[in-house]
Amino acid sequence: MANLKTLYENLQRAFYARPSELKTCVELLAQLKLGLIEAGLLIPQGNVNFGDLVVARDILEIGALVSIRSKDIPSFDRYFSQLQTFYIDYRTIPNFPPSKREYPIRGLNLIRLLTQNRIADFHTTLESLPADVIAENPYIRHPVSLERWLMEGSYSKVWNAREEAPAEEYKFFIDSLMGTIRNEIASCEEAAYESLPLKDAATLLFFTNQTELTRFAQERNWQLDLSAGLIRFAHKGEEKTEIPKQRLIAASLLYARELEQIV
Repeated sequence: MANLKTLYENLQRAFYARPSELKTCVELLAQLKLGLIEAGLLIPQGNVNFGDLVVARDILEIGALVSIRSKDIPSFDRYFSQLQTFYIDYRTIPNFPPSKREYPIRGLNLIRLLTQNRIADFHTTLESLPADVIAENPYIRHPVSLERWLMEGSYSKVWNAREEAPAEEYKFFIDSLMGTIRNEIASCEEAAYESLPLKDAATLLFFTNQTELTRFAQERNWQLDLSAGLIRFAHKGEEKTEIPKQRLIAASLLYARELEQIV
């Protein structure tokens, strides 16, 4: 445990540095997880010292937050799964201290489910939480509000929610949500308009400057007419389908004659 303690102290220093030393954190976390496995703390069994359990939980929580800051969602998923033992199984153990990071991380998991359009999983996960937590905890209320606004199509509220995020890590997922929303709005614009003023397009897509809009337009192969201040959408040629009228008429007459014979 002595080596594990040193690695843990180094992880805390790297994580709490301003800005966090993410590369160092990732390297230390890999070593610490091996240490937790050897110490029987990654998946605790039997009688384990509470102090050791708290350290193990803290390491995994830092790992989850580092994963978000590093934009590594699969890694976040793994850390969140490993934390369930501490958040669920150990909750009923008397005198086991709760974690201040539990609901921030649970909230991040809920937003992750939203960004992956896993609405059924979102509601199943939400139902596992106490009603008072859903109603009062700001880390849980935030994703609940996001889900409601997405279902309503209140995209401006989703956009404004970025500034109201209860933790910095939440903004990463909100940015991901906005990317999905922009693509949906862009598809509607392409179908509904031949062109749009640059200013209107930027407003509809929640861009704050023309550089962001220009980059997005290029990704979707839109034509920028800067002299006219317009975005022109590329429409695919309408496919013409030939309707075999003569065959349809002949078939209809045949069905009519057969019905007359039956009657």
